[in-house]
Amino acid sequence: MKIVIDGMGGDNAPKSNVEGVVNAIKEYGVDIIITGDKEILENEFAKHEFDKSKLEIVHTTEIIENEDKPVKAIRSKKDSSMVVALRMVKENKADAIVSAGNTGALLAGGLFVVGRIKGIDRPCLCPAIPNVKGGMTLIADGGANADCKPINLVEFAGMSNIYASKVLGIENPRVALANVGIEEGKGNDLAKKSYEELKKLNLNFIGNIEARELINSYTDIVVCDGFTGNILLKSAEGIAMSILGLLKETFLASTKGKLGAMLLKDDLRKLKTMMDYSEYGGAPLLGVNGGVIKAHGSSDAKAIKNAINQAIKFAKGDVVEDIKEFIKTIEENSEEE
Repeated sequence: MKIVIDGMGGDNAPKSNVEGVVNAIKEYGVDIIITGDKEILENEFAKHEFDKSKLEIVHTTEIIENEDKPVKAIRSKKDSSMVVALRMVKENKADAIVSAGNTGALLAGGLFVVGRIKGIDRPCLCPAIPNVKGGMTLIADGGANADCKPINLVEFAGMSNIYASKVLGIENPRVALANVGIEEGKGNDLAKKSYEELKKLNLNFIGNIEARELINSYTDIVVCDGFTGNILLKSAEGIAMSILGLLKETFLASTKGKLGAMLLKDDLRKLKTMMDYSEYGGAPLLGVNGGVIKAHGSSDAKAIKNAINQAIKFAKGDVVEDIKEFIKTIEENSEEE
């Protein structure tokens, strides 16, 4: 198995990417390809002790920047670290890619370079947010598709269910539909029609869920269009960061608070860890014909290492093959109807 890393992608590239790769090689013993400026990458790797036989550096001459227009960048910067890495997945030279680079470009590259799984109308991005039980809740879709049809949400549900089972190890994942109320029949036309279609699937569909219940561990997967999903994701991230900031401000405001912080140090550290995105690695792009993991743009070495672990589990779990079987089932049921 080989995992390819977009070595120049991300706010902290290449330093964090290199450290993440080194730690992944040490911990998982995985073979890794990293793309990017060879001289820069070699200088970074020279700072670390690890099994260099597990690493291959592929030189590239271009970088897709955050301000680049996604589709144009994928088509014009063919020797960028991201496009070369995506092409390796397409050509079966690597089992999965991890990138912390431009999100739009990676989504476009997943479509135009790696390609869609036959029968999938639209791939979805499936990020995770922490819940109060110390686990995670997947959002499908987290921002790849602003406008959706019921069939898209059906596909998102099936694909994320496979990912949750195979990669995250969740037995019989609970699937819920994001809505403005929990009662059946609530919501707009998309929600109402999607609800009826989701009931027909062989999934643990538990019905509608409201946004306020998102982090209460009532469900493992929240299905929605990408516009709604991205708002849910950004709101959850913003609230988490604000709560941690307020706690720090409150504890440092007085001597009593500082003493309290000392007493609660271990508990506060656990809370911070639970709300830390780096614990969850990255978000898979489900529905493309290969493993594509989008790491957070500001990923540190720990987040890159965890994203690599996700990529390993994705490849070992035969997620793509299971999605292909799921699509066949949907097509067969449609023909019967």
